[in-house]
Amino acid sequence: MKSKDDSINVFLPKFRTEEILDEIRICLNKGWTGMGFKTNEFENNWSEYTGLKYSHFLSSNTVGLHLSLEIFKIRYGWKSGDEIITTPLTFVSTNHAVLYSGLKPIFADVDDTLCLDPLSVINKISEKTRAVIFVGMGGNAGSLDKIKKICSDKKIKLILDAAHMAGTYVNPKNPAHVGHEADATIFSFQAVKNLPTADSGMICFKNVKDLNLCKKLSWLGIDKDTFSRTSTTGSYKWDYDVPHVGFKYHGNSIMASIGLIQLKYLDEDNQRRNDICKLYDHLLSDESKIKKIETSDYTHKSSRHLYQVFLHELSRQKILNNFYKNNIFPGVHYKDNRNYQMYGPIQDLPKVEYYSDRIISLPLHLNMTDSDVEKVATCLLGIIRTNE
Repeated sequence: MKSKDDSINVFLPKFRTEEILDEIRICLNKGWTGMGFKTNEFENNWSEYTGLKYSHFLSSNTVGLHLSLEIFKIRYGWKSGDEIITTPLTFVSTNHAVLYSGLKPIFADVDDTLCLDPLSVINKISEKTRAVIFVGMGGNAGSLDKIKKICSDKKIKLILDAAHMAGTYVNPKNPAHVGHEADATIFSFQAVKNLPTADSGMICFKNVKDLNLCKKLSWLGIDKDTFSRTSTTGSYKWDYDVPHVGFKYHGNSIMASIGLIQLKYLDEDNQRRNDICKLYDHLLSDESKIKKIETSDYTHKSSRHLYQVFLHELSRQKILNNFYKNNIFPGVHYKDNRNYQMYGPIQDLPKVEYYSDRIISLPLHLNMTDSDVEKVATCLLGIIRTNE
């Protein structure tokens, strides 16, 4: 289904509406829409799907990033002002989470996958470095395996911002769902992601002690959630302790109900995304001026949240304006965060600067037909030929 005006947008979510409503109806009939019940079921199903066994359902990816840092501060004695190596080529929530925790983002450069460059990361490590946040741009695993080794060798934590990576598989020799590399991995189920709800996320830990603390901190620091204090006979145990000053970051059963249904179709949906990308590859293959962001050798199968291209010569805004005239609305992922006042001044990161000024995300979603893909490709080719 297209939007009503037949425009082709960069994103448009697809929901299995009737199945989702049936799942939500179970919550309403039970009288339980909050945390517990369906959130527990979704955590179990997600862990089974990914092989990441310590999972906790949250209200967003952003809160998961914040929680991971707060948990590591508490458990490992980090101090305010300690350093987190991260990328400025990301949605701003990645780096806001660092500031929320009173930590200092240290920006490293990216490689040609738009993910962190291992050599740049090594050069940014100092005695105050406590963690690296790796962002899997568009579902691409980049050099995550090399970053993992660096973190292990330097005894620093690895946090994976997997907002785009639901359904990404890595390590072609022994394929597995991405996430086992990191001390904390955070997925997004925001409305336009590969597994869309309205907004929610999942955090997965390597250490069960981190998970147990997360469950408390995501529920205001309370030691027992409401669902676990309610017996099967309906009686409510009112007493609890509050050992931490926590946050109201937990997920709820309505979002989990949507997620449970969407998860059933995730691999099928991601295959369609990969098929769309292959069609773009074919249609654009004869035009040497169009460069695309390649997936890394470590990536076995990308979730293909994004299909990103760039051109050396033409102004990006000129390209976008021509798309807009044809009722096509690509995206830009992302603006260099160092252009925002809280993250300056800009230091020399040549690939971040180069790609941030040029990358375009072509429309990519499950409602697109092959004819839509052809229209987008034809428009982009026409823009280039008009400007030759």
